[in-house]
Amino acid sequence: MRERGHGASDGPPPESPTGSGRGSGSGRGSGPGLPTGIAGLPRGYQLAAAFALALIVVTVCVHLGMLFLHVAPANTVSKEHGKKIYDWVYPEFEQNWKLFAPNPLQQNVAVQARAQLRTADGGRRVTRWYDLSAQDGAAIDHNLLPSHTQQNELRRAWDFFVSTHDAQNRPTGLRGEISERYVRRIVLLRIDRHEPLARGETIDQVQVRSRTTGVRPPKWSDEKNNAEPVLRSLPWWSVTPDDLPLADGTRARRDVAEGSGAR
Repeated sequence: MRERGHGASDGPPPESPTGSGRGSGSGRGSGPGLPTGIAGLPRGYQLAAAFALALIVVTVCVHLGMLFLHVAPANTVSKEHGKKIYDWVYPEFEQNWKLFAPNPLQQNVAVQARAQLRTADGGRRVTRWYDLSAQDGAAIDHNLLPSHTQQNELRRAWDFFVSTHDAQNRPTGLRGEISERYVRRIVLLRIDRHEPLARGETIDQVQVRSRTTGVRPPKWSDEKNNAEPVLRSLPWWSVTPDDLPLADGTRARRDVAEGSGAR
């Protein structure tokens, strides 16, 4: 009988614990205990990644702070840094609601418009009233991605007009005329889109009115409000080709009467 030498074996050598059969340190994968993520980068890249992460965190904090100060009630900080807050928020991050609003909007305001047309034979005819707010509402309903124009253009334009005019529809400042032109252009574009003009007809004047209806309080509330709609009619406005900015010059002169007189 022959004795086996020290350390001899009849079978294949045992596999390594990892099952790869490779010696320690020969594998390309990260072994246990090795750093991963940012910690596994070279020191220069670690510093760059840490600086970028810190910059992102600071920017997010500043942005949230600016928005909070913008929508929060007036305070010492917002009064002292109002210009910086305004420049940061507008126009990309505009917010038109107020935090902790004590009395949210409780009215539905519908903006309606009609036009007076000059016919080819020199006569005049008046269109029906177009409910522009209802048109925007219909475009938003069941629309997962309504446009900013459908949601806010008409509403903000009317708010702008109301805030710059008194109860007799007279402008209260220099911005009054700007708000009138803005509303007039929107109305003219909408009517031009929905009112087919016969041959030789031109748009002479437009008139705008609002119909304000109170929102009914919930059944459990004791609050009472007037359910009767309130109409606010503006005078007739003369229009010119300049009030149709999206149309070419030929079409504007064709569809809008030049030199029309206002009532």
